[in-house]
Amino acid sequence: MGEERLPRQARGLLRHFGLRAKKSLGQHFLIDRRVLHRIVSAAELTPEDIVIEVGSGLGILTKELARQARWVIAIEADAKLASALTEIMAPLPNVSIINSDILQTDPIELLNSSGIENVTLPRYKVVANIPYYITSAILRHFLEAAHKPHSMVVMVQKEVGEAIVAQPGEMSLLAVTVQFYGKPVIIAHVPSLSFYPPPKVDSIILQIKLYERPPVEVPEISKFFAVVRAGFSAPRKQLRNALAQGLGISPLEAAHLLERAMINPQRRAETLNLQEWARMCEVVAGYGTRV
Repeated sequence: MGEERLPRQARGLLRHFGLRAKKSLGQHFLIDRRVLHRIVSAAELTPEDIVIEVGSGLGILTKELARQARWVIAIEADAKLASALTEIMAPLPNVSIINSDILQTDPIELLNSSGIENVTLPRYKVVANIPYYITSAILRHFLEAAHKPHSMVVMVQKEVGEAIVAQPGEMSLLAVTVQFYGKPVIIAHVPSLSFYPPPKVDSIILQIKLYERPPVEVPEISKFFAVVRAGFSAPRKQLRNALAQGLGISPLEAAHLLERAMINPQRRAETLNLQEWARMCEVVAGYGTRV
């Protein structure tokens, strides 16, 4: 199928099934074959791979994934789209269609209900052209899952993708979260006209390869992120004031904790690296501050 046919294919499928893109669900269907190939290439699929595809839409990406992977679990929240997708994917025996909200569905549940034979909690990869408004929630859903993916390839809003790969000086809570669990890399920039209907912003293909273990040691992951969230609770303030607000302690106590962690109390949260957050977490835990 030539590149020029993808837009016609998407519009034709929408007409055939009596569907239209729903703004409320952030639906934008990929119609650029070059971008399609970049996504599949970034997923680095093998014939043994199991893929969870989030937001499968009209199945244009699903078909490409199914050609290269052992199995594709396509999860789609829109019931009408999921019904259409079931019909579209009927010729492919290695695709399971799940009509569900990914944020309400545990990856283990997906893997166990997919119909894959002779597999118990397999290694899996995530590929997703996800709605921009729930990007952070979906990333956290998989990164914090009990059974995490081996890697993720996601289409995200350009500004969000750039924020995720940011270095100290421009870090955000989302950047710290993603970089704690894996290494994010921008694969390609994607113009808005690569979608139908086109969104108002450009996108980025982001690849995240998860670490076998976090790059820093922390007493407890939950306490680590409690401290990080406290630090970012007032990102425009100096850390002594942000931590005081976030941890419910005095600025003087917060400054003391920061100095023990060898961090200048006048710095701001966006300037800290993972090692400094880990030191801060260790000091807070040792001091007995409730987090």
